[in-house]
Amino acid sequence: MCRLLGVVSVNPISIADAVGDSVLRDFAALTKIHGDGWGVAGVDHLGDTPHIQVSAGCALGDPEFDAATHDRRFSAALVHLRWATNGLAVEPQNSHPFLADGVAMAHNGSIKPMAPLDDLLEPAVAAALRGTTDSERYFAVIRQHRRTAPNLAEAVRRAVVQLRQIYPDASLNALILGEGTLIVVDAHAHSRLLDEDIEEINGTDLPAEHLEDYFALRIARPADGVVVVASTGFGDLGWEPLAAESVTAISMRDLTVEQLPLVAD
Repeated sequence: MCRLLGVVSVNPISIADAVGDSVLRDFAALTKIHGDGWGVAGVDHLGDTPHIQVSAGCALGDPEFDAATHDRRFSAALVHLRWATNGLAVEPQNSHPFLADGVAMAHNGSIKPMAPLDDLLEPAVAAALRGTTDSERYFAVIRQHRRTAPNLAEAVRRAVVQLRQIYPDASLNALILGEGTLIVVDAHAHSRLLDEDIEEINGTDLPAEHLEDYFALRIARPADGVVVVASTGFGDLGWEPLAAESVTAISMRDLTVEQLPLVAD
């Protein structure tokens, strides 16, 4: 499981300036649990393709994380803090976000067992995988749907609908950046933390939201021309809940928001 943070701005802005230093510090403090790697994907200007920076280390106190979130200015960006699923290695190729075909993606959840997920992948797509995570395979399913979908948001929606039929209880929450949009998947209706995860969280002083609504996603507009989306457990930006079981596309051009419900084709 992981924590997600996304920013879209009409003018390039640093992640720290978009959310505020205190909120970003609260976010980085979540590495008490989510310390198994971090990553940032960003689009510098509308029309550019995303670029990523990932690490298998802990974000807290990492000067590279500080630079990525304070010094770089983006029109849109997503940040991921990883809490590795048991059995999956902590190594750079398993750190989110993943990047392929001009799209970046980060996931919060666990998709088990992995064999049915592997069965969905075309041989050439499977051969191009770099890591061992379910999340990278989820990303590959999205990219396969992109070949026939009219746009990236619809490709994401079709992939989530397909996976929900196989994995009714999995969290498919994700941020996807590409085609001039930041796309938010809020799909976790039956997801629950495991007892072992709850026990680990109880050993920290993290906010109660981590137990009460761990998989929820929310949206805020902290300033004119800025939209922020995020997981729970940090910061006060006047959050509002995102629509459950939906795909939300936020335009980098004008910050318009389009919601696609997860209904079967």
